Amino acid sequence: MTTSADPTTPAAAGPPYDQSVLREIARRVLWLSAAIVDAANAGRANHSGVKVGGHQASSASMVDIMTALWFAELTALDRVSVKPHASPVLHAVNYLLGDLDESYLPTLRAQGGLQSYPSRLKDPDTVDFSTGSVGIGATAALWAAVAHRYIASQFPGSPPAGRFISLLGDAELDEGAIWEAVADPAVAQLGELLWVVDLNRQSLDRVVPDIQIERLQGMFAAAGWQVVTVKWGRLISGLFQRPGGAELRARLEIMPNEEYQRMLRVRPSEIADRIIGTNGSEQLRSLLSTIEPAELAAAIRDLGGHDLGLLVDTFRGIDPNRPTVVFAYTIKGRGLPTEGHPNNHSALLTAAQMQALADASGMDTARPWQRFDPSTPAGQLCARRARQLYRDPVAPSRPVSIPASLGHPHRKPVSTQAALGRFLADLAHDAPEAAKRVVTCSPDVASSTNLGGWINKTGVWSVRDRHDWFADDSERVLRWREVSNGQHIELGIAEINLVSLLGELGATWSRWGKRLIPIATLYDPFVSRALEPWSYGIYSGGQSILVGTPSGVSLAPEGGAHQSISTPSIGLEQPGCIAWEPAFAQDLEWCLLYAMEHVGVPGGTSSYFRLSTRPVDPALAQVPAEPALAERRRQQARAGGYRLPAGHPVAEEDVTLIGMGAIMPEVVAAAAVLAAEGVNAGVVCLTSPDLVFRSFQQRGRRGTGVGGSIVDELFPAGHPAPLVTVLDGHPHTLAFLAGVRGDPIRCLGVTEFGQSSGLDDAYRIHQIDTGSIVDAALTIAGR
Repeated sequence: MTTSADPTTPAAAGPPYDQSVLREIARRVLWLSAAIVDAANAGRANHSGVKVGGHQASSASMVDIMTALWFAELTALDRVSVKPHASPVLHAVNYLLGDLDESYLPTLRAQGGLQSYPSRLKDPDTVDFSTGSVGIGATAALWAAVAHRYIASQFPGSPPAGRFISLLGDAELDEGAIWEAVADPAVAQLGELLWVVDLNRQSLDRVVPDIQIERLQGMFAAAGWQVVTVKWGRLISGLFQRPGGAELRARLEIMPNEEYQRMLRVRPSEIADRIIGTNGSEQLRSLLSTIEPAELAAAIRDLGGHDLGLLVDTFRGIDPNRPTVVFAYTIKGRGLPTEGHPNNHSALLTAAQMQALADASGMDTARPWQRFDPSTPAGQLCARRARQLYRDPVAPSRPVSIPASLGHPHRKPVSTQAALGRFLADLAHDAPEAAKRVVTCSPDVASSTNLGGWINKTGVWSVRDRHDWFADDSERVLRWREVSNGQHIELGIAEINLVSLLGELGATWSRWGKRLIPIATLYDPFVSRALEPWSYGIYSGGQSILVGTPSGVSLAPEGGAHQSISTPSIGLEQPGCIAWEPAFAQDLEWCLLYAMEHVGVPGGTSSYFRLSTRPVDPALAQVPAEPALAERRRQQARAGGYRLPAGHPVAEEDVTLIGMGAIMPEVVAAAAVLAAEGVNAGVVCLTSPDLVFRSFQQRGRRGTGVGGSIVDELFPAGHPAPLVTVLDGHPHTLAFLAGVRGDPIRCLGVTEFGQSSGLDDAYRIHQIDTGSIVDAALTIAGR
């Protein structure tokens, strides 16, 4: 069901507000947001010739919505995601509230200054959510609501939260991420969600064609959302009540977006004729003849998204028991000379236009950053709202001890994917305090990524407990208990939702002081689909562990559609993340515990694990039995790699074979074949090419970084040898190793789409089988 806000309805219950004071503040916010962009482009030297840019028009359409929220409606517990192009409005609001020093106002898009789009980690003022990746920032507030519900269910006494609000442009509703999130079944139960759509009917290049509001309203309503439309303000609604008013309203509401926008750009004296058109009734003509052109020009601009009183009353009248979307009709560029122009998206006001805006705002271009006099009603309201919106600093999360090892022997051949399931089960038994912080997620692939044992122990988290109709089924292996204190969150087949939630679960330590260790599993070929929102989550401060499994052509029978190729290098290249691909169960245990140590802590990092369904014999790892040597192996595995066997005489090597992940049995077998042919082949097993690359990169730099000196341990400078690298992924991932000592190198891997086959056939097709490794080694060694 959809409703329209009624401009004639009395104010809803809530603290009193003075609409005239709100309007005065809105005028100042409009000026400041425009001046912030102007100062960046016209107020500082620019020798590069590269346009600084900014979005004065996109900001202007949001001014009244944000003024109504920040100066009349928000509480300190609310969290707001602001559309990317309205960042100057957010900074202007924070400045008036005393949350931003004046020195930052001329620094938009400058080093150390205000970011181009709201950034939770990089901006100097309060920013609840980073935005900029279109659509993803808007959904972040939704997933933050889920994350808060989760910690509240797991940790009694967790800090309370208010509403989770997203301010987004109507063009963002074209983004698939929006609808994946809106349609998730659990979302319909989140009454703390409020989305406000800035319905200015323009995108970057154009006026959005036709009238799409009914379709959008229907899509939200079908997903269980309360839909409220704020279309007309109280001024024009008064005209609708007069004779001919119904015809005026009908004419305006069937007017295509482009026709309405064009009407905003003509002289006031022309507006009546454009409304009447060729079929206007006598009543409509009569009504318009009684309205002065200036009044009519103001009336057609009186949209609901610019009526401060109507906005406040609408926000206060929302049903808090289900998610709500408010479609607030606005004009892009409202109050600026560029308002309504189809090409105003990145247009910058001229000096003359800025002067005219200053005059209209009661400001002085020579002193553009004036706050309100504290003794005035506006100054008093700013001070009062600053006190009401103040948040105490987040208390640090209680330290959680993560063991270095679980200490269970790994004797039987097992895949790293199966080892993940065993690891989680052992963790719950051996380190319950650490396990309590773990929350797993998957997009309907929990059982096929070996999370079944963990789910049986912990249950599936749900907003509310659900009856388990299969509880009495003795043949059921996976016990799917949906309870409010479960530790696995299952989503539909929507990888964007998965990683978006992952980012917010990984930010609870900094939002509310409650540390979580989120671990998500998805099929590795779909990591690419999830990469942008996961990268956004990392950029925004979310720390998590993403497990891509199964991976590579080792998943031979599934064919090319499910065989990932480029993910190893994607992981290596992702900022704020360590990429891992361990071959053996013991390595996975050590590396995963290391990754857990660094999630949910200041200065922490995310991790990406690429796992396989291929069983691998742990004996091939030759883990030393002597405790001191085993500890050395653990340290090397966590640093990025180790040599096989330990103590192999590096100085005598004719060639060095380097492998990682599921391909290690072929690498070890190739070394044995070469030895039988009189070729001394060293073997390097990488657990993280990412850390080895970082070790290589930090050579010659002051200080030490992640990865340490592992590259020199694996490839000692005094003992060069030709290299053959092998992995079940794109071969260029390890090509950087040629630069470690300047060795000749041959890189084997997967460069073409695969096909359904047996494992041996798949490896032979892509020339990563034992025979191909041996051939490459003999060739590069000159044999």
